[in-house]
Amino acid sequence: AQVGQGFILQQPQDKVSVSAGDTLTLTCSVSGAGPLGPVKWLKGWGSGNETVYDQRSSFPRVTRVVAESSTDFSIRIRDVQPEDAGTYYCVKFQKSVDGDEVFQHGKGTEVSLQETTLVPGMVAAAVVLCFLLLLLLLFVAFFMYRRKRRGEVDSQCLAGPVAVGSFSPIPLRCCAGTPSTTSSEVQDAETSHLPRQQSSKEDNSIHYADLQPLPVAPRRGRSPGAACSEYASIKVAAK
Repeated sequence: AQVGQGFILQQPQDKVSVSAGDTLTLTCSVSGAGPLGPVKWLKGWGSGNETVYDQRSSFPRVTRVVAESSTDFSIRIRDVQPEDAGTYYCVKFQKSVDGDEVFQHGKGTEVSLQETTLVPGMVAAAVVLCFLLLLLLLFVAFFMYRRKRRGEVDSQCLAGPVAVGSFSPIPLRCCAGTPSTTSSEVQDAETSHLPRQQSSKEDNSIHYADLQPLPVAPRRGRSPGAACSEYASIKVAAK
């Protein structure tokens, strides 16, 4: 009893806030001559307490701040998890016939986990990343739009002459001999697809006629509704 009177246990921390994944340090020290018995760290008090550290067992995430010290019983808990939140007590036990009994304990340290706050640099980086991603999406959308429009224009250019009739398949007539320049023969060439009787006399040139319908336009000296045509002649030396 006289030995235990000079014993003092100090647990100075009231509250400690720590982030998940960090290392938690709990401080405890003793002074004076105490009774025989271990010093333990308990989480919670009463029948539902949990032993976090004692001198005779090994705990994977818990280590002594000063190993093998007889006065400093501070501990470190690494990789703190949400389930580590609670109140921790540094307790001095004394040996008795019935086992270890509580001799003295600290007032307890309440441990809470704080939410991880984003630093300004991380916020700025996230904003810049989102902006660059938005620009990339807009660029891809614009590229796809231009490509689609270009395809539509190309298809219209290919289909346009057919719709207008500039390159519609019109039978071309090839005949040997000198074409007549009278309007009646030109009209016969436009309306008749029957081959003309070739001249018995062999000519020295071949004429190709491509008759294309022209848009109807009012002209002086021509009755309304008269069909217009275009005549082209190319002379090639006969072999």
